[in-house]
Amino acid sequence: MMPRSHPDRALFMRKPLLPAALLSLSIALAGCEEPPPERSSAGFAGLGEDSAGFIQASPDTPLRFPADHGPHPDYRIEWWYLTANLEDRQGESLGLQWTLFRQALPPAEAATEQDHSEPGPWVADQLWMAHMAVSRGEQHAVSERFARSHSMAPVPPATRQAGAIAQPFRAWIDDWALVSDVDDPGADTFQRLTLVAFDEEDDRRFGYRLELTADGPLVRHGNDGFSQKSADGQGSHYYSQPFWRIEGEVILAGETHEVSGRGWLDREWSSQLLSPDQTGWDWFSLHLDDGSRLMAFRLRGGGEDGGDYLSGSWIRPDGSTTDLGAGEMTLTPLAYSAVAGREIPTRWRLRVPEHDLDLIVEAPHGERWMDTTVPYWEGEVIARDRDGGKRRGAGYLEMTGY
Repeated sequence: MMPRSHPDRALFMRKPLLPAALLSLSIALAGCEEPPPERSSAGFAGLGEDSAGFIQASPDTPLRFPADHGPHPDYRIEWWYLTANLEDRQGESLGLQWTLFRQALPPAEAATEQDHSEPGPWVADQLWMAHMAVSRGEQHAVSERFARSHSMAPVPPATRQAGAIAQPFRAWIDDWALVSDVDDPGADTFQRLTLVAFDEEDDRRFGYRLELTADGPLVRHGNDGFSQKSADGQGSHYYSQPFWRIEGEVILAGETHEVSGRGWLDREWSSQLLSPDQTGWDWFSLHLDDGSRLMAFRLRGGGEDGGDYLSGSWIRPDGSTTDLGAGEMTLTPLAYSAVAGREIPTRWRLRVPEHDLDLIVEAPHGERWMDTTVPYWEGEVIARDRDGGKRRGAGYLEMTGY
């Protein structure tokens, strides 16, 4: 569903933009009538393509806060990604997602006016996309927006159509915004946030205004924030705030619901996220009822001997974290649902033997298809013990490349 006020359309994927489409968009935004020919993609949505000219994610680069809450324009792809499991006053479950994506244009394209001190209004070196979704029972509303910016434009960053600022933290596109409520410059600006995003009008209106308060620390995934994505060694810088307590209101189909619950915010940036033979991923974030959290993903391809690549984090209630690899956990699809003409695995077995965890993780509603420019599946899941069926927690599942 495209916003009426923004006709620019780019072929983004769920997290970054398709490289061929990036080139098409950059030329189209410059007023060119003929799009360039399609280029072949390596890996899922071109994420395994060569990224020469961009900084590569490396375990030698430490994370720095609050600076890393802001953008990293020298890397090719980046996102600010929030999911939440909420309940209204009647105890009915709601799910939501808000994601802002940044995609850098290839350096050669971004330099088309590099000799000019003030880039023209049609020149962009950064492209932006945002997704917003609200789910309740069989209802699932989705919206998508696009924007562009130039990192050297002679205007204050906060006046741009879209962008992100580290301090005071703000990430936005148009009137959709995730903003810090922390005034102290020495404090963690991710301790309290406000999120506002609405779309449509009258009985089609949906969106939310939410207050987020962190009840635990930031979590670095992988090797102190470097998350390897294949046996070849490439990866991303990746950290999360998985301890959000959320309160606010959600509007869906024109009806307002007061809500509360838990959220999970991911921050990730890279220049070559996948290896060329990886076809997509299955990503889980779980809030367990004992206060623990679990992040786990399976990248299809890129493992040893051509198998899948698995990684994850076991997060204790105090925020201390243990890195999980293929030897410490398993992810096995058990059942599939017919969704949007595809067979999507919506019931999984997830095992972490070291923590005596053997779960069935299932989507109560299979129709959580994100019918965005590049579509994917994303929705709420419930985790139960494999033996006995006792509920152990809830979270979100995202699946791409199906």
